[in-house]
Amino acid sequence: MLEDGRLIWRLKRGDKEALRELYEKYKDDLVTIAASLLDERSAAEDILHDVFVTFAAGIKGFQLRRSLRNYLATCVVNRVRDRFRRQKFEVIEISRVGPVSSDTERPEQLIMSDEESQLLTDLLAKIPLEQREVIILHLKAGMKFREIAAVQGVAISTVQGRYRYGLDKLRSLVSGGLIK
Repeated sequence: MLEDGRLIWRLKRGDKEALRELYEKYKDDLVTIAASLLDERSAAEDILHDVFVTFAAGIKGFQLRRSLRNYLATCVVNRVRDRFRRQKFEVIEISRVGPVSSDTERPEQLIMSDEESQLLTDLLAKIPLEQREVIILHLKAGMKFREIAAVQGVAISTVQGRYRYGLDKLRSLVSGGLIK
């Protein structure tokens, strides 16, 4: 959080390199979240860019109160929801998105990461969107249940239930041999 605070301070003083550093630091996590909720990689990247443009435009009045990562993840989820509302997207089929790659340097790590990402993508595609969103925000974005409850506009107990039911469904898919 201290590093983020320093980067925000630099950004507020017009240092465009600070925005690039923030973008590089969070882009993989944020595009993974967006791609997990949308049906196309390019739309996820568009969401990410929109979030950073909006963030940079409003930086003068921005106050970092908690985790910048969680703030940006919330912005991504809200932007995805806005997109669903505006364009009336259907519930996504994550299996069409494919795994989201990262900037891993070692080839064997990249291969394992791609296989694991594809497996997770396939499994997540089989559970309801609300449960998927809670799992992604909790595990990928590192958000607490109370933060997710605020994002989703529901009670913490609802978020906990969605998380528990989502994980139960994922476990049953794995143990039931429904993955290849």
